[in-house]
Amino acid sequence: MANLYQSLELILPEIVLSLALVVLVTSDLILHKDKRLIPYIAGLGIAVTGAFVINQFNFSGFAFQTSSNTLRNYGMVAVDPFGVFFKLIVIASSILIVFFSYSSEEINKTIDRLGEYYALIFGMMLGMFFMITATDFILIYLSLELLSLSSYVLSGFTKLRDRNSEAALKYLLYGAVSSGLMLFGISLIYGLTGSTNLYVINSLLQVNSFNGFTFSFAVILVFAGIGYKISSAPFHFWTPDVYEGAPITITAFLSVASKAAGFALLIRFIKTTFVSFVDVNGAWALIEIFDWKTILVAISILTMTLGNFSALWQDNLKRMLAYSSIAHAGYLLLGIVVFSNQGLIAMLVYFVIYLLMNLGAFLVVMLVANKIGSEEIDDYNGLGYTSPLLGISFAIFLISLTGLPPTAGFIGKLYLFIALVDAKMITVAVIALLNSVVSLYYYIRVLKHMYLIRATESTPAVVSSFGNKLLVLIIVIPVLVLGIYFSPLIDFAKRSITILGL
Repeated sequence: MANLYQSLELILPEIVLSLALVVLVTSDLILHKDKRLIPYIAGLGIAVTGAFVINQFNFSGFAFQTSSNTLRNYGMVAVDPFGVFFKLIVIASSILIVFFSYSSEEINKTIDRLGEYYALIFGMMLGMFFMITATDFILIYLSLELLSLSSYVLSGFTKLRDRNSEAALKYLLYGAVSSGLMLFGISLIYGLTGSTNLYVINSLLQVNSFNGFTFSFAVILVFAGIGYKISSAPFHFWTPDVYEGAPITITAFLSVASKAAGFALLIRFIKTTFVSFVDVNGAWALIEIFDWKTILVAISILTMTLGNFSALWQDNLKRMLAYSSIAHAGYLLLGIVVFSNQGLIAMLVYFVIYLLMNLGAFLVVMLVANKIGSEEIDDYNGLGYTSPLLGISFAIFLISLTGLPPTAGFIGKLYLFIALVDAKMITVAVIALLNSVVSLYYYIRVLKHMYLIRATESTPAVVSSFGNKLLVLIIVIPVLVLGIYFSPLIDFAKRSITILGL
């Protein structure tokens, strides 16, 4: 019982989130004639959960420990600063999405189903929370499925156009295949090692020899499931169609929060299962049973190259930002391929900045779509003159996504390139730099339409409410500030790299 109480204390954020979900569903049943309070209840639930997450920053321990004949007992859930960092990314994204949804015409047109909408978002959050902290393949798979099933429904939630249903169906089909591959890989690893716990598998890999080909094949299958979540090539094919077809709020949520959970899972999987020790310089010593460096370098280069070149000829801004999101997944992978604490710090810094600039870009697209009902780039002609705040803010977000100073995006990429250079991966750094140059073209193309092509007399001005203008400023100001004063973010990332070790 003592172990149970300790475990429940360690998963308090997940418990609070579950209770908030129950309160939300109950409130929806009681307030079935008036849904206006539902977003406030959802926002309050997320804020309270966030408070419990922050309170765990200095906690460290295993929840739901199981007996083992190996060195010591390990749990199914590891609570550590690394997990808290990514939970805060999910919390921040979720709160912003609640505000986005409140202003979204797409969501307001389905106000009679608002309770189900927020309940599914909470289901996604619960799946992400467990994905971030899970250290056992069984819990990893269950949390991945909880996240996926909720996101399948949300991607086709509005049913306003045919593309909504198309997005949900494609997401479901790709998700089912990747989940099946991952489950097959997990079964192979369990057959080889006799365990589903990542820490136990690490201990066994260090003292026993296994069939290298079979184990590598199993790891690749597991990575297929994770790669699908982070939109890395060649598991990215669902991303543009789903991002274009889903409501803009859900597209933004998938592009940041879901990706954050996927990266947290990938990093914990690699470091917990395949790293034997971390030396005094912060470099990770990998167990030589699977060549992670070659695989991840190849996937990173392929992902950023495909994403950037596919975005070049996109006329729909949601599709363009979808391919941009794929390219940024490739950049984020660069922080892992260094296999050092410095690379991990660079990746965490980049993720905070990516959250701001990507959600900001989607917010502007949503506000413009609310007014003109279009996401096509030609309909942005003269936006910088008809709607100066949105035009300037969108320009800042796009410049930051490119990685140009003095925006925060420059700092994110700078730290990634420094980590690569320190690891003597100069060729990879040059390829990443050239990809950033390619991305400049399709971002500048949007600026050309906003500022160099005049709006026609029939082009409506996008007039936003005071609340929406304030929300835009809340996101755009940190993008500028972090481009100049970023030391607190670096310090926070350094304190967040602690992953509960062996």
